[in-house]
Amino acid sequence: MTSATDTTARAADLLREHRASIDRLDAILVYTLGERFKHTQAVGRLKAQHGLPPSDPAREESQIARLEQLAREADLDPEFAKKFLSFVIQEVIRHHIEHQK
Repeated sequence: MTSATDTTARAADLLREHRASIDRLDAILVYTLGERFKHTQAVGRLKAQHGLPPSDPAREESQIARLEQLAREADLDPEFAKKFLSFVIQEVIRHHIEHQK
């Protein structure tokens, strides 16, 4: 028979395992966003050098639709994914505008 202490200890172990996984995934997200912004900054410089507009609404729309589909496939709320990508895109555009100056 399992005691309450054993159950609590097992729950604490599981909690630590989940939190360790969350910490690893957070690190992956941060490094992935860092890599993504390196590429979008290069795009911003390229756009500035060639007089292209800082935003591309058609691309943004297709990317949001793509991310919503990926979210559904990943069992993630598509509305959350859309809000997240919209936030990232706004930051990218802000960087692109800075390169235009």
